[in-house]
Amino acid sequence: MGITGAGKSTMARSLSSRLAVPYHEMDALYFAGPGWAKNERFAAQVTEITRSPAWVFDSFGYPEVRDLLWEHADTVVWLDYPRRVIMPRILRRSLRRTLLRESIFNGNRETVAEWFRRDHPAWWAWSQHAARRADIQRRIRDPRFAPLRVLRFTTVHSSATWLSSVVTRRPRGDASPHSA
Repeated sequence: MGITGAGKSTMARSLSSRLAVPYHEMDALYFAGPGWAKNERFAAQVTEITRSPAWVFDSFGYPEVRDLLWEHADTVVWLDYPRRVIMPRILRRSLRRTLLRESIFNGNRETVAEWFRRDHPAWWAWSQHAARRADIQRRIRDPRFAPLRVLRFTTVHSSATWLSSVVTRRPRGDASPHSA
């Protein structure tokens, strides 16, 4: 988890690969189609995923599923980077997506017009950075989530070092004698 632009998806994909567990992109589940249409089955799909034995999400979670995720997770990886780290990342990503007209989240695209809206990722990351950090800190202190193991990384180097220490596992069913 972390603010937009922290590298949550990249971390989640890498962690998923290393642990040989399914990765789920929250925004791809939330947005059902072009025009940023919301998936009416979103909460049900996330509920189904959290019932499986292992999973990795790339998000703090939308409000309607946030508690569900936190109640079923065993570990939270928090990429708590400062604005000076995330803003260049989000600006580069949004600029690339806009200029190249990249399709994201079920056919949606970032447009030039969206750059002037308060919900554009760059504006949102800038304006919500402190609020998101405070919200995460409140959740971590919440007794309901006391069993969670929280790994908080405040630098890219520390998170990369930790990720490189995560032992790569082979997918289940691999008959290799070297399987973890």
